[in-house]
Amino acid sequence: MTYLVTGAAGFIGYHLAKKLLEQGEEVLGVDNLNDYYSVQLKRDRLDQLTSFPKFCFKKLDLADREAVDSLFQNHDFDTVLHMAAQAGVRYSLENPHAYVDSNLVAFVNILEGCRAQKVAHLVYASSSSVYGANKKVPFSVDDPVDHPVSLYAATKKANELIAHSYSHLYDLPTTGLRFFTVYGPWGRPDMALYKFADAITQGRPIDVYNHGDMRRDFTYIDDIVEGVLRVAKHIPNADTRVGSKSLGSQAAYQLFNIGNHQPVELESLISVLESCLGQSAKKNYLPMQPGDVLETYADIESLRTAVGFCPSTPIEEGVQQFTQWYLQYHGKP
Repeated sequence: MTYLVTGAAGFIGYHLAKKLLEQGEEVLGVDNLNDYYSVQLKRDRLDQLTSFPKFCFKKLDLADREAVDSLFQNHDFDTVLHMAAQAGVRYSLENPHAYVDSNLVAFVNILEGCRAQKVAHLVYASSSSVYGANKKVPFSVDDPVDHPVSLYAATKKANELIAHSYSHLYDLPTTGLRFFTVYGPWGRPDMALYKFADAITQGRPIDVYNHGDMRRDFTYIDDIVEGVLRVAKHIPNADTRVGSKSLGSQAAYQLFNIGNHQPVELESLISVLESCLGQSAKKNYLPMQPGDVLETYADIESLRTAVGFCPSTPIEEGVQQFTQWYLQYHGKP
């Protein structure tokens, strides 16, 4: 099979492409290599992929309609794994146009390419951020998500709605995946775990928001990859139902949470990281940030039922794997 992986130089896209290549699949990766975070880290990820003979990379801005049209006209894809997006809740407060271009315009361009080529399945990254400040836990794909608390979350919810319209109008099979706080080797430097590791190893204090009273459903990258690839083979049809209860759909459309189903206290994460690094953190306690939420917690019953898989990597194991990579990558003893 031939896969298009967008955001191939990004954290999740890189790991997906690598796993597919290890399985002998053909992968065309695209990325615009923007400078939201270290471009060198993105290039270093790509260097890991270019050693595979079945990997091809194209630097491409998915917000460029003509470039995306040309991509789909010149290549045939069995499955599209659309992981490219402008990530980050807090950055959306500073640069909203980046989210419109990368998460809305680019998404429609991808949908149009898939529609024109009649791609067998489009799998795209959504986010647990769509749940906003929902009080009911665990978060289920059946829950209403009409009150986003950040522009980033609003764009991800918009992706789900637009995808449903394409599935309904054009019988394009689409699957949205709501990822819950993904972490692991080759992770993003703007994420808490990476930022904490940087600060601790450099002797700087870490910023601990809401005075540490926060919980996240941290999900290890290998579990995310396994879930995505299983779902990619689980192609929806017009009889597929969204979730398990009331939100039925007559389109070839489905949604899943991919989370560890085990929220971890922020202070517990810090404690595990301190143990793995062998260093103590200096903590700077701060109030909650705008756009942030108190807790994320994934209901994964729909995923379990559909593809027989549940993420299960313990936080201790996952943080240890991240720490080993982090120290080696940054040349720290």
